[in-house]
Amino acid sequence: MLVNAKEMLDKARAGKYAVGQFNINNLEWTKAVLLTAQELNSPVILGVSEGAGKYMTGFETVSAMVAAMDKSLGITVPVALHLDHGTYEGCYKCIKAGFTSIMFDGSHFPIEENIAKTTELVNVAHGLGLSIEAEVGAIGGEEDGVIGKGECADPQECKQIAELGVDFLAAGIGNIHGVYPDNWEGLSFETLDAINKTLVESVGEVPLVLHGGTGIPDDQITKAISLGVAKINVNTECQLVFAEATRGYVEAGKDKQGKGFDPRKLLNPGFEAIKAKVKEKMELFGSVGKA
Repeated sequence: MLVNAKEMLDKARAGKYAVGQFNINNLEWTKAVLLTAQELNSPVILGVSEGAGKYMTGFETVSAMVAAMDKSLGITVPVALHLDHGTYEGCYKCIKAGFTSIMFDGSHFPIEENIAKTTELVNVAHGLGLSIEAEVGAIGGEEDGVIGKGECADPQECKQIAELGVDFLAAGIGNIHGVYPDNWEGLSFETLDAINKTLVESVGEVPLVLHGGTGIPDDQITKAISLGVAKINVNTECQLVFAEATRGYVEAGKDKQGKGFDPRKLLNPGFEAIKAKVKEKMELFGSVGKA
């Protein structure tokens, strides 16, 4: 059931659990996430980066595939189709393509420009019934060619963006995209606590978003949820288990047995690995049975 992400994340914030955003890269990814969400009776967010959208021949293709698959598989749990780290132009493309939720990442702009563009997009998105995410601070690592240093967000800048009416807010707290290095210092809970308290005092309980969910220790995930995080993004971890399962299939020579080279057989181990990983994350985030 395709919906925007506002209600599911407001419920998650109030219920002290988080909804997973699992990025999709092709049909197998999408099918695996949808089926797992349905099996576990969990709400879910399908994240699409601009790079993945381009790879899948455009946002219109992605939107049509997700809508058709949602119907064909008989999905009844809430599903949001969400643009991940969108540019200003990308947001409008996804709005036109039929996405139910967008993220405008204006974190690399001066705060005044971030506010101006976010204000415009909030008005447009809400006018059409879409939910919208914004970002303050920087998520470390690389995402579609954009490199962030992982700067922690300023609580007052978070307040300024939240006051614009965004439905959920991504704030840098030392998290990064990709695989975390051995010398990673961990999440800055001091920053997260300050942001959460500032927002609660000014605009209420805004659902916070943790990007770079791959590799963060379970205890830090749990603590982040207790401090207002209601959406956690996972992408790299699914990529890693998909690659590992596919490699194992090929190295075992199964692609040369019978018709093992058939893509439906070749890609199935990776598909099952993604399902298992999504299940693991949904259980950790506490969203199972919350649809």
